[in-house]
Amino acid sequence: MSTDLLPPVAPEVLAEAVENLTARLRKKLDAAIEACASGAVAGPDGSVTVRFGEDAVVTLRPGPSGVVTAADEAVCGCLLAPRCLHRAAVLGAAPLADPAQLAPAEPAADAATDPGREGVASESSGVVGAGSQAPAPHGATTPGTSAGAPPAPEPLTAAQRRASAALWEAAAAALAAGVAAGGAVVQAELLRAAHSARLAGLPRGEAAALRVVRGLRAARERSAAQRLGALTEAFRELLHVAGLTASGAGGPALTGTGRRAYEAGGSLRVHGLCREPVLSATGYGGVVTHLVGADGSRYSVSDVRPGGLARARGAGSASVALGGAALDHAGLARGGLRVVGATVSADGRLGTGRGVQATPLRGIAWTDEPAAALFARPAAEAVAGLLADPEGEPGLLGCDVRVVGGAGEHLLVRELSSDGTVRADAPVLRLRPAHPHPELPHTANLRRLAGCPGLAIRVLGRPDPDRAATLGALAVGPVPGAPYTLRLPEEWLGRADLGYDRLQGSHLPEGTPEPAEGDRGPLAGPAGGDADPLAESPLWRVRRLLETGVAGGRRAVAEAARGPEPLGLRGPLRRSGFGAAADLATALAVEADRRPRDAFGRLTDASADRYAWAWLASATHLGAAERSLVAASWS
Repeated sequence: MSTDLLPPVAPEVLAEAVENLTARLRKKLDAAIEACASGAVAGPDGSVTVRFGEDAVVTLRPGPSGVVTAADEAVCGCLLAPRCLHRAAVLGAAPLADPAQLAPAEPAADAATDPGREGVASESSGVVGAGSQAPAPHGATTPGTSAGAPPAPEPLTAAQRRASAALWEAAAAALAAGVAAGGAVVQAELLRAAHSARLAGLPRGEAAALRVVRGLRAARERSAAQRLGALTEAFRELLHVAGLTASGAGGPALTGTGRRAYEAGGSLRVHGLCREPVLSATGYGGVVTHLVGADGSRYSVSDVRPGGLARARGAGSASVALGGAALDHAGLARGGLRVVGATVSADGRLGTGRGVQATPLRGIAWTDEPAAALFARPAAEAVAGLLADPEGEPGLLGCDVRVVGGAGEHLLVRELSSDGTVRADAPVLRLRPAHPHPELPHTANLRRLAGCPGLAIRVLGRPDPDRAATLGALAVGPVPGAPYTLRLPEEWLGRADLGYDRLQGSHLPEGTPEPAEGDRGPLAGPAGGDADPLAESPLWRVRRLLETGVAGGRRAVAEAARGPEPLGLRGPLRRSGFGAAADLATALAVEADRRPRDAFGRLTDASADRYAWAWLASATHLGAAERSLVAASWS
């Protein structure tokens, strides 16, 4: 018997059940949820029952979608039902349904979960890995847009602003409570606000609230997959979106889109770059194949559906559902398509439709245009452009490197210059597995490469915006003209997808290379003698203060403000030139300890609004400062 048997529950059903409880029963709710840990039994008709003693049995009967979406699908046999503690406890112990599970059925290819957005959420929801669509390269027009000025976003409706205000209020209260006090009642308020955001057409706010609730649940359960930093980022995203939309700021970037919108793209010629497995903790799996157009614009074909790891592994060789093309994703990654009547989303996703026709094309090597442009710019210059947008996911980056060695699961490399040598002061870069799941070959491939110091490889990946000089490697290939480089099969067309192909000993050169003159200098960067600008900066003190607030709530930040923490925070930050970070962190500590009371000791301002704004200001500045240091670590 286990709560793993419980079906997903729609957020509004749980929120209503908690709201119907009396104040006395709400105090007992968290303990009652823990009591459900081993009480679920599956019935032969698809129902799930949980027994509380002799007289109370809760039965969940999910609908055809497998989700409890209505109040009458959760019943209890006690006298207080449906306003009873038993029913609310079972609903609280069940997993939350994803918005995609609640939406009407849509065509699989167009309605699939957005892997790029799933990757932003990865950290807070335990996502192992996900793909994302790169923005258009330097000098290219973004797919689906014209060269003219973008149209002004439509103003938010009154209903959307009210829903955003409710979302902000619930998020601020949850932040003030923290993990320590963020139990089922606090989570239910967030779920109610998330449902209101859904009804008002604010899918990004709804998704952010659900990520926070899942993060709070995992943190209170002490789940091994949950990281406090991930929950901190989830709170920052929720407060950022809710705060701006509540103030009237609109536009698709803030409100989000419930279903990806596609526009006519005409006729396209696209060529494969690599494929990337997608695997999420919410049960989705699949593949994203990255493509490049004749003008250098980036596109992708996605196949992400429920199925988990098995789906992610099998989708790499599944057929491409695009215009009747007789091609699988493995062939598309090393081939191409001529698409007539193409439909393209704003992020470059190619859609399917009755009018779309596609015919296979011969693939191109990474040394041929337009793919070669990915590797033409120095990595530091390319990273600076990719990390310029704090709201977007970094796009793809290509560079030629020489292997230094291994460090745990990471591969240490140094960038090669155009003449094939490494300059003496070149920083050491880290190639990390884009998807660290042990059943995927990323980690094993990087470990094999680490056993060949001096090996020259061409790598395509995505810069990690949270780590200094780190690249999530997606594919590798030989460096043109390098004597000591990879020897891949001819049918692989000069690249290996690290998430699907497995490198063998026959793919590596024999012997030991003679170190070039530029390779004899000391190591520089995170793995060498020079300091890592991100690790050595005192910004960790700000992050610790923010995470203290997430873990212990407002009270924990206030207690830190009463001790020596403020002095130890301001001094190092100011001496290192982070004066704004020092001021914002100090303002947060002061606001956390501001609890005005009247002559009778009663709080005169119990709102968490000002505290949430102070926390958000500090978190936003920290993110921008860390992103700048990460960009600097590449040069």
